Amino acid sequence: MERYLGENTPKLGFGLMRLPKLADGSIDIEQTKVMVDLFMEAGFTYYDTAYVYDNGESEKAAKAALVDRYPRESYTLCTKLCAWMGEHSEKAAKQQFYTSLERTGAGYFDYYLLHALQRSNYKVYDEYHIWDFVKEQKEKGLIKNYGFSFHADPELLEELLNDHPDVDFVQLQINYADWENPGVQARKCWEIARKHGKSITIMEPVKGGALADPVPEVQEILKTANPDVSLASWAVRFAASLDGIITVLSGMSNIEQMKDNISYMKDFKPLSEEEQSVIRKAQNVLEGDKAIPCTACHYCTEGCPKNIPIPEIFSVKNRQRGNAEFRGRREYTIATEGKGRASDCIECGQCENACPQQINVITRLKDCVAQFEQE
Repeated sequence: MERYLGENTPKLGFGLMRLPKLADGSIDIEQTKVMVDLFMEAGFTYYDTAYVYDNGESEKAAKAALVDRYPRESYTLCTKLCAWMGEHSEKAAKQQFYTSLERTGAGYFDYYLLHALQRSNYKVYDEYHIWDFVKEQKEKGLIKNYGFSFHADPELLEELLNDHPDVDFVQLQINYADWENPGVQARKCWEIARKHGKSITIMEPVKGGALADPVPEVQEILKTANPDVSLASWAVRFAASLDGIITVLSGMSNIEQMKDNISYMKDFKPLSEEEQSVIRKAQNVLEGDKAIPCTACHYCTEGCPKNIPIPEIFSVKNRQRGNAEFRGRREYTIATEGKGRASDCIECGQCENACPQQINVITRLKDCVAQFEQE
């Protein structure tokens, strides 16, 4: 009988990647505590962080807002090992696990992931013997379920699941905008995971916030269908309506987002056929949209030698469509103040190797130079 991990897990998970910030850029722990309290009171239990989120501050925030304040058996915690970022060595990669245990104080992890596997980095996990390492931690009881988060093509997913049939679950980027997107192929990846009998956690259901504020044509379709619900709710419910889902992660950044998500996920109802047809109309519009599909994960900026704020520049580029030219230039100047400009790019390719969305970053930056820097 197929093992399905998500049978008793509420279908909304709290992603701790985009936590609220104070003026100095640090995580607002007090607001995060309020959000955790609201989440727990509503009956939700799944929290997702990572060794690299906010340079480790996300895991520390999980300790302060969750672990230190609630009984261990009342929640499930997931974190991730990112072997391809930071110090490149087998010892350093394995140390991430122990550092995560110390930061969170959780004692063990209910779910543990090899982080962001894609074509440019997946072999590192073999070279550093990380697959065997996490299985050893599972045998010790320090990990309950292990898997990997994935940002690549269906063919690689098939290969990984064939090579590692004992993984308990996979984390996939799934949202209605990427369902048939050839750069993501969310539907095909979901189908492969289910073919292998793997349970799934979903990341980026709102595509880094893009589907909470989609292009006007999509907004009109969704608001006409139901003016009383948030635009983000369509995206989260689309993902949660799929088969085999443990939970859908929402990277909530403030109390208002938490309250909105709870309002429609506490008594979750899958999308009806009528609602699915509304989503299909939105998908048809998005197929012709030319926005840069950046989710602001900032993986591209970690090793940028010119400190170029790539996601912020791309956000200006996307927002500028339809705006006056001077406004785009002004926002671009603000986004790059004290940092690298698009024209500073030396085309080293680090950003493209790290990008989970497979964006042609160098070419897109050149477009931004032409649009925002040329007189």
